[in-house]
Amino acid sequence: MSRLPLPQLTFDNEFFWTSGADGVLRIQGCDDCKSLIHPPQPVCRYCRSHNLSPHAVSGRAVLSAFTVNERFSIPGLPAPYVVAQVAIEEDPRVRLTTNIVDAEPAALELGRVVEVVFEQHDDVWLPLFRPTAEPETGPLPDDEIAPQDFGMFVRPRLTEKKFEDAAAITGIGASRIGRRLMVSPLSLTIEASEAAIADAGLTLADIDGLSTYPAMDAMGMGEGGCTALENALGIRPTWINGGMDTFGPGGSVIAAVMAVATGMARHVLCFRTLWEATFNQLMKEGKVSPPGGARVNSWQAPFGATSAAHTLALNAQRHFHRYGTTKETLGWIALNQRANAALNPTAIYRDPMTMEDYLNARPITTPFGLYDCDVPCDGAVAVVVSAVDAAADAPKKPVYFEAVGTQIIERTDWDQTTLTHEPQVLGQAAHLWTRTSLRPGDVDVAQLYDGFTFNCLSWLEALGFCGIGEAKDFLDGGTAIARDGVIPVNTHGGQLSHGRTHGMGLVHEAVSQLRGEAGERQVADARVAVVSSGGLTPSGVMLLRTDG
Repeated sequence: MSRLPLPQLTFDNEFFWTSGADGVLRIQGCDDCKSLIHPPQPVCRYCRSHNLSPHAVSGRAVLSAFTVNERFSIPGLPAPYVVAQVAIEEDPRVRLTTNIVDAEPAALELGRVVEVVFEQHDDVWLPLFRPTAEPETGPLPDDEIAPQDFGMFVRPRLTEKKFEDAAAITGIGASRIGRRLMVSPLSLTIEASEAAIADAGLTLADIDGLSTYPAMDAMGMGEGGCTALENALGIRPTWINGGMDTFGPGGSVIAAVMAVATGMARHVLCFRTLWEATFNQLMKEGKVSPPGGARVNSWQAPFGATSAAHTLALNAQRHFHRYGTTKETLGWIALNQRANAALNPTAIYRDPMTMEDYLNARPITTPFGLYDCDVPCDGAVAVVVSAVDAAADAPKKPVYFEAVGTQIIERTDWDQTTLTHEPQVLGQAAHLWTRTSLRPGDVDVAQLYDGFTFNCLSWLEALGFCGIGEAKDFLDGGTAIARDGVIPVNTHGGQLSHGRTHGMGLVHEAVSQLRGEAGERQVADARVAVVSSGGLTPSGVMLLRTDG
């Protein structure tokens, strides 16, 4: 049976996907500096030359990471199977996502030399890899930028005046949150929006800006964006924002601050809605269909790497290998979030969880199990960002923006980027601390993106709550991140237990904590909060504060 999906052939990539016709692996190369470039580009990122062409390579590579997928399947590739990244022998900066074949997963080791073997499907030859007949090992690829050195690449501030000082959060709201609510996503958006506007002491007539992410409705990931909400409410905004190329799922809030700072709007309603649980149920009932087709523009999906879990699992394995991190290290994050969720009446999962429960959970893709993954749900969260002078008249304590971190430093291709941490975390965290005099020790609560436990670990190290590679010791026992610990983390239960609200739930919780409105889970005297948003794709991080 042919695999689906297969890669879509384009002018840029056809040489790669058809190289196997003569049994030779080809990678785009620079004819001037001789660097290999992958994925193919119109220009060499190293010397900026435009003289590029396909280069034949030996087909030998080093196994730089692998994960045994237990949960997902695609037509023609049933689970379990091995998703891997291999570093090309001629230029280890190039890593290919692939499958390892002709080998037992238990026998695989990082550093093993592998060789290409092609598998034809229609007009595509997929480059798979197998261990060489005679066991060989090679050096693992180096980081393009060492994790501890990202700060060296942060651009200096352009002005002493910070745009962050122009705005504050004046209102927050959330809809019902649950599994398979079986209601329209737009109704959830309106429910959360009306709550946030009322919380800010405003009316719909006061809202002159709309901001969201990702401004689409696919696979239960949104309600249709600003246009859908405007069609429903008739706000007549002077400024709107929406899209995926922004500072992560919470980037709508950072963009809103910019709009207020430049005078484009005075009160911006930011919103995020998901209805994945209902969408998945409707798919089972045959009432909706997933998007896409037999061909995709992806370097990972043809190898069954269909989830962010696969990419993060590869980076987690390298973190384990380099720093001695263990599955129990990730477990303390999951247990912390569940303990906090027990005190949150809106959390989806509130039952107690032990380390034994965590370790024995259904495997997803090594090293991740079920409780390493966030909870698909239905729900919406909204936030009102207002001009700072208007915030003074708000009925509730305003929450101010101390600083944001947004700079992209590493590569944005998922399999060509940072080796040992979640991509698009280290640079944004380093950027944040250049825009404030506050330091990690000044932060009272941390709401860190936890689509997977490893996301949260990456943000903890990147933001400096522990050193790079020190998460194993810092997280041991879970006390450092508990509500009464060194840095309370994801006090509402996070996405792992409260539900996947795509980062906006973290903003909602940060504001609740800084206002002193978090009930049983309230952290005493919380004045400064850090909120991270996303990773893998360009992300962002915000430092929030309240004045007394």
